[in-house]
Amino acid sequence: MPSPLRSRPLKKEYIPTAFRSQKPVVLSETARPSSIAPSIRHIAWSPLGSCLAATSGATIRVWNPDKPNIKASQELRGHVGAVERVAWRPGREAELASTGVDGTVKLWDVRVGATGQGKSNCIADVKIGQHGLFLTWSPDGMEVVVGTRDDVIVALDVRMGAVLGSLPEALEAREGKKLQTSQTNQLAFSNSGREVFATTGDGLVKVLDWPSMDHLYTLNAHTSAANCVAHSPNGSYLATGGSDSLVALWDTHDWVCRSTLARSTSAIHHLSFSFDGAYLATGCGSEKDGQSGIDIAHVETGEYVHTIETTNAPTVVAWHPLRYWLAYAGDPGGLRTIGVGSNAL
Repeated sequence: MPSPLRSRPLKKEYIPTAFRSQKPVVLSETARPSSIAPSIRHIAWSPLGSCLAATSGATIRVWNPDKPNIKASQELRGHVGAVERVAWRPGREAELASTGVDGTVKLWDVRVGATGQGKSNCIADVKIGQHGLFLTWSPDGMEVVVGTRDDVIVALDVRMGAVLGSLPEALEAREGKKLQTSQTNQLAFSNSGREVFATTGDGLVKVLDWPSMDHLYTLNAHTSAANCVAHSPNGSYLATGGSDSLVALWDTHDWVCRSTLARSTSAIHHLSFSFDGAYLATGCGSEKDGQSGIDIAHVETGEYVHTIETTNAPTVVAWHPLRYWLAYAGDPGGLRTIGVGSNAL
């Protein structure tokens, strides 16, 4: 499959017109989309955007976004219990990692057909002990870092085990490390991979050196729990979302909060920057009282430039890595995508 072409940057004045003419595409697992919203906990685009992975229960489904028919999708089975997070390996369009309530990190290769008694595409399986809450890759794709419910951060070097045909037993988790007394809700790498950002239950966001985990800065980000964090693709901003319903945009040169986005009425659990770092969208996770609609904010000015209409509150959102496409969950029928452009544009 050819990789999607990169979209031309759109000025904020043109975003409403571009999105208003688009209709969402439903990626449904049934012939007739259900009137009930499926429980999709996380979604993630592959590095070039040719695949879209979504977790539902104990399974991961990998979609071809240009072919929304379920027959063109692939199901990954192997977890016991709900899958919390899935993330594609940087620079590898076919490899991804996942973690969940069964206390394992699993590495998958969608090029590998399901094999073995359980018919699984899993090429490596590492026990981390406790319920895995979040997972992220280092930008070079050499390490995957997972956080557990008992607030232990575990790093896994995949250079020996995530290569097609290598031995799963070559994979070993390093000794876990606790970061602080309050719960760590998410960990994300900086674009350079030299720092990590940790959101905490007391509203702070810690900037830490990697891999030493030495403390560099502390951002007093939110008045209640800080839930999520993302570094903009151009490196200029760090976005944080909290249970106080706010999104804070931090200038990474001086660590000053430049804008606060305050339109949401529910906790912010998911953040996603557009490929050019110009726009930001948010999701409320499993919050039941969230407002419908996906608000798109212009990062540089802090303005809301457009709202994509939805039936329910968007639970998870993810911008395409190369174009102005948004994938989101929370509405009846299944996972949805909406956006501007196609492989032909």
